[in-house]
Amino acid sequence: MLPDDRADIFWSSYRGGGMDITGESVLVRKKFSEKFSVEANYFIDKVSGASVDVLSNASVIKDQRNQKSLSLDYIHDKTQYNLSYTDSTERDYISNTTHFSLSQDMFGDLTTVSLGFTDSRDKIGENNGGTNTPKVAWLGHAESRSYQGGISQIITKNLIAGTTVEVITDQGLLSNPYRSIRYRDAVPLGYSLGSQIYPNTHTSTAVETRTKYYLPYRAAVSLSYRFFSDTWGIRANTIELDYVQPWANKFIFEGRIRHYSQNSATFYSDLFPFAKSQNFVARDQNLAALTNNTIDVKVTYAFLPEGWKIFKRGTVTADISRIQFKYKDFRDIKDFSVTPAGGGFQPGTEPQYAFNATVYQVYLSMFF
Repeated sequence: MLPDDRADIFWSSYRGGGMDITGESVLVRKKFSEKFSVEANYFIDKVSGASVDVLSNASVIKDQRNQKSLSLDYIHDKTQYNLSYTDSTERDYISNTTHFSLSQDMFGDLTTVSLGFTDSRDKIGENNGGTNTPKVAWLGHAESRSYQGGISQIITKNLIAGTTVEVITDQGLLSNPYRSIRYRDAVPLGYSLGSQIYPNTHTSTAVETRTKYYLPYRAAVSLSYRFFSDTWGIRANTIELDYVQPWANKFIFEGRIRHYSQNSATFYSDLFPFAKSQNFVARDQNLAALTNNTIDVKVTYAFLPEGWKIFKRGTVTADISRIQFKYKDFRDIKDFSVTPAGGGFQPGTEPQYAFNATVYQVYLSMFF
C-alpha cells in the first residue's frame, strides 16, 4: 500500500565539534491512483564553523547546500517499485544520485524481499580566497555505487525480524581537500602539515539485523545490530534500542539509545613520523578510532486528529538528540601546542579529542 498524501515542513539544528548546521525542508507526496504516487522534496542546509581537524589547517567553512529530489512509486500486484533522483549542490561540491529499488511480498504477505541499486556521481572542489568572494578550484570526480538486499519476516502476530545487506564501491577523489595530515618536523611547533593521500578505490560492506516486538499495551520495542567493514581496514559495530508508546490517541512518545564504535583505517595516523612516510596518509577524524553514544527523545502530537477541511489529520513532531563523541587516537591540536599558553604538550601527547553535539528537529505534517 502506498503512503498517504502529505505535506511536510521540516527544520533542524546541529551544534557540536565546532560546527553549526541548520536545515530546512519542504516535502510533498501525492497519490494519483492506488498504484502510483509522486514525492518531491527541497532541502537547504547551512554550515558554519569547522571541525577540529579542519581548523588545524586554518580553514573555516561557511557554505550552503541545496538539494532537490523527486521520487516515484508504483505498485503492480505484490511488487512495489521506486525510482528517485537527487541533485545536491554546494559551492564546492556537486552530487547527482539515482536510486532504484523494488520489494516483493510473498508467502501470504508474511515475507518481504527487497533489492536496491544507487548510483552517485560527484564533482569535488576547494574554495580559495575569502569567504566573501570565494573562488572554487575543481579538483576531480568521484563515483559511488551501492547494492542493497534485504528480507523481512513476520514471525508471530507481535514479532517482526529482518536482515539487510549493503555493498558500496567508491572510486575517484575520495579525500577531503580541507583536511591535512601532520608529521614530525624540526620546527618550533614540532610538526608540520601536509596533504592527505587516499587510495582511489574503496569498498564497504554492511550487514544489519533488526527485530520489532509489539507489546500488549499498544507499545513497540525494536532492537538492531549493524556490522560494517571496508577495504581501508575499518571495522564498526552499531547497536540500537528503540521504544514507541502511543498515548491518549493524540501523542506518540519515542525513545532511542544507540552505541557506535570503530577502529581506525590502516593508513590513518594522528602524527606521522616524517613527510611521505608511506604511500597513503590520512588524518581525517572520520577515519580515526572512536565511539559515540546517542540518546534521542521524540514526541509527536496530533493537533488535528479528526481532520479539518481537505486534511485528514495534522501532526507536529519535536525530536532532540544528544551525541557524545570520544576518540581513541585523534588528538586535539587546536588549543594545545608546545607553547606555555597551549599547555606545554609535545606533539603526540595532546589530549584525546572529545565533544558533545545536540541535534534539534521539528516538523509539521499535514495529511490529505
